[in-house]
Amino acid sequence: MVEVGAIALELGAATRQTGQPLTVDLRKLRSAFGRYRRRHPAGLIVGHLAHLLPVSYAIVLRCHPRELERRLRGSRRPSSQVVSNVLSEVLDTVLVEALEGGIPVREIDTSGRSRTSVAREVEQIVRRRPPPRFGRTDWLADRWVTEQLLRHPR
Repeated sequence: MVEVGAIALELGAATRQTGQPLTVDLRKLRSAFGRYRRRHPAGLIVGHLAHLLPVSYAIVLRCHPRELERRLRGSRRPSSQVVSNVLSEVLDTVLVEALEGGIPVREIDTSGRSRTSVAREVEQIVRRRPPPRFGRTDWLADRWVTEQLLRHPR
């Protein structure tokens, strides 16, 4: 298992400034990704950009936006980043991007689940490659979610 940021750094498609998050040149990463895959033909690639690479299958981890907000605030991320991530989850951004890429997508709701439980499910999916399944996770009917959308319009 390798994080997409590490791949981007290895391929010269990312830069890191002290105290700043990694900046990835997605176009450069996509064009160089074939080189990486030739050296590492199998393997699990994780990260917020992994679904944008030419991969054969995507597992999109979802989380109720309220729980996601709690998790991210606990990680001491800047407030603007927390809001952006929560709104992206509400709007299914990663799921939609993965589907637009034309690859099979399996969606997992991680809300209220342990890391171990989620890891076991991911392992089963990687091993068995079941048919795609998505669209069952919908946060828009939740009142808290609606209030967040009204409070933080994009």
